[in-house]
Amino acid sequence: MGARTWISSWPVYRQLTGDDPLGRGRAARSRDTERLRARTATADRVVKSVCPYCAVGCGQDVYVQDGKVTQIEGDRDSPVSRGRLCPKGSASLQLTTGPAREHRVRYRRPYGTDWEDLDLDTAMDMIADRVIAARREGWQWEQQGLRTRRTLRFASLGGATLDNEENYLIKKLFTALGAVQIENQARI
Repeated sequence: MGARTWISSWPVYRQLTGDDPLGRGRAARSRDTERLRARTATADRVVKSVCPYCAVGCGQDVYVQDGKVTQIEGDRDSPVSRGRLCPKGSASLQLTTGPAREHRVRYRRPYGTDWEDLDLDTAMDMIADRVIAARREGWQWEQQGLRTRRTLRFASLGGATLDNEENYLIKKLFTALGAVQIENQARI
């Protein structure tokens, strides 16, 4: 590479001699930068979604390529967030692709120190058995002479990642099971 070619590759040289005197456009770009493409440019489709972290309900554009999420950005059409996301919402891509995301059922036995992997059917059977046992052991037909037909052995606390419709169905399930301690934080 000649000296002239080498000097002309400097961003400052391009800034002073080119049509970008403030160095905000082409003058600041290297050859490597010119080859980069946004993850959003290669997406097959864009899916509208809502951020799962809090009760604000910021809109998100989820970019999908070959069935996999490649980028998540704020939805400019959202009247709630107008294209903006907080740091947690901006990092929500990690929910789908992060290396810390578990894709299996993990279980630690009472007083145990190690986690073990369970298949989903076994885990669901364990949960069902425990709900049935708690309901059977703690069922109250009446309290102080009043008919109650309830159990106080389990409760439901839904978070902001559940919308009102999901919490409605959870409320129906837990009410049918006899639980009375049912609360959620959904505001979406």
